[in-house]
Amino acid sequence: MMSLSVYNVGFQKCTPGYQWGPGVRDHYLIHHIVSGKGLYEVNGKTYELAAGDSFLVYPFVPVVYRADQDDPWEYYWVGFSGTDASTILRSTDFSRETPLIHQAGYSDQIKRQILHIYDARGNDLEHSVEMTGRLYTTLALFIKYRSRQEARKDSYQTYVEKAISYIASHYSYPISIEELASYVGISRSHLFRAFQTQLSVSPKEYLSQYRIRQACSLLAHSDLSVTAIARSVGFENSLYFSRVFHKIKGLTPTDYARSQTDVIKEESCQ
Repeated sequence: MMSLSVYNVGFQKCTPGYQWGPGVRDHYLIHHIVSGKGLYEVNGKTYELAAGDSFLVYPFVPVVYRADQDDPWEYYWVGFSGTDASTILRSTDFSRETPLIHQAGYSDQIKRQILHIYDARGNDLEHSVEMTGRLYTTLALFIKYRSRQEARKDSYQTYVEKAISYIASHYSYPISIEELASYVGISRSHLFRAFQTQLSVSPKEYLSQYRIRQACSLLAHSDLSVTAIARSVGFENSLYFSRVFHKIKGLTPTDYARSQTDVIKEESCQ
């Protein structure tokens, strides 16, 4: 078997509700969506996909894919196999658990490369070689996308670590998210994406949670009033502090302090 070879290639503007499957393929098959939307069913899950998304059919894995009734998709596809196929695909964001990529980068380039494969089709060796070369280029775009995503995650981690360090040093002051983003050196929206990617919370949520953790320590180990504790952890308004505290901990600051006192009393009696 060749290290990589094209089985089929094409494109289709689907009719409303057009469906393929249930069925299996005996080779790998990538579909890249250029317009519209539809559903991809595989491994007991159903994914909603749209323009810019790509999905992969693995050999002998039952699948169904169906165009939307109101906005049916148009996609470009290329089927392939060979000894290099599985190794190359493991270097992309495709996986058997999640055989799709949402809003893949280089969408226009992927479409163009699949068209190049289509234009190079034929029965001669030169056609086979050119189609295979174009296929390698297409798959390289998916590898490049993954590398870009990993680089972005690394930068996000750096941004989040810098922001967390600033919060740890300034949480007792009335700092804003704009101030935090300015210190990190990125926009507020970029900082939001970094926190969501790394911690699955927004910068504002992380700041509130950090302040409440510090407040819990003070409530348990000091005799400060709720107002004084609120001020000490960066809340200028004690009523707002109490609302945030209750939202995060499920009880008021006073009740929390009382519960901690009861715990201490029980421990001293043992």
